[in-house]
Amino acid sequence: MRVLITGGAGFIGSAVCRHLVANGAERVVNVDKLTYAGNLQSLRAVDNHPSYVFYRADVRNEQSLLDIMRLERVDAVMHLAAESHVDRSIDGPGAFAETNVLGTVRLLSAALAYWSELGPTARDRFRFHHISTDEVFGDLPFSGGVFVEETRYAPSSPYAASKAAADHFVRAWHQTYGLPVVLSNSSNNYGPFHFPEKLIPLTIINAMEEKPLPLYGSGANIRDWLHVEDHARALELVMREGRPGESYNIGARAARNNLSVMESICDLLDSRLPRKGGESYRDLITLVADRPGHDRRYAIDPTKIERELGWRPKRGFEEGLSETVDWYLANSWWWEPIRRERYAGARLGGRHRSVA
Repeated sequence: MRVLITGGAGFIGSAVCRHLVANGAERVVNVDKLTYAGNLQSLRAVDNHPSYVFYRADVRNEQSLLDIMRLERVDAVMHLAAESHVDRSIDGPGAFAETNVLGTVRLLSAALAYWSELGPTARDRFRFHHISTDEVFGDLPFSGGVFVEETRYAPSSPYAASKAAADHFVRAWHQTYGLPVVLSNSSNNYGPFHFPEKLIPLTIINAMEEKPLPLYGSGANIRDWLHVEDHARALELVMREGRPGESYNIGARAARNNLSVMESICDLLDSRLPRKGGESYRDLITLVADRPGHDRRYAIDPTKIERELGWRPKRGFEEGLSETVDWYLANSWWWEPIRRERYAGARLGGRHRSVA
């Protein structure tokens, strides 16, 4: 299969590229604008592979996208390109509307034009897979509940709102034009090559540098944690075997509150890289003002993808987190330039406070 991946130099996108190359895809076409979070070093393992190719392009450039689809004769599009950090969306929501909404519309238009040119067999085979997030559903009370595919959309942040809008446009292209689309909404991802503005990599790297470990509010907010390589396997299954017009929730049933995640990271580092004074890294955990509109709890029900496509995560959270800590300890070549040149760990999303 010949697959075009938008945002293939990002965290999840690069994992999908590496996964598809390793599993014998005929052609893996990475299209990425290379914004602050795009990093071709994450693709060093596949950069010279004959089935892999990279194009630097913006998802808002419809003609460039169509030209690449035609040149590469793709069978599927996996759309991962997105601004994805909630804190950044609070400080600058416009960029999220531009990339996540307008970019998706432009990509859909290019895909529709390309699909319309195909012969009957190729048209039947073609898929447009839109990768989204559980954040479009809003949040859940601490007392219970889960997100299913039919859960009503109720986004809380500008980021979540932009992804919700993109989801709706994808469904509209299926209903209006017949474009064969599939959608997936996943829980929080973690693993190697994760840009260090997010909770897990930021905690690991700050601890290694003996810096404070910022924890929003009381740390009670709960997320379901999914290893990025398990997610990449699920995304390939949805792309290949998902039913057109359907959406699939992807989660690992690994709910943890933010405080317990940080404490687990500290405990792992205590055993691997003890502090010189003998203190625990837990002593670096520092409570900070909460994020505006911070969702309390996410919990995703993956029953549909388990039942229909036979997917299950291979890693438990404790195993996956341990591997992730070890990866950051062993791969400073990847994250040190990011800390030095792009993002040093400053608090984001703090300019606007709720007045409620």
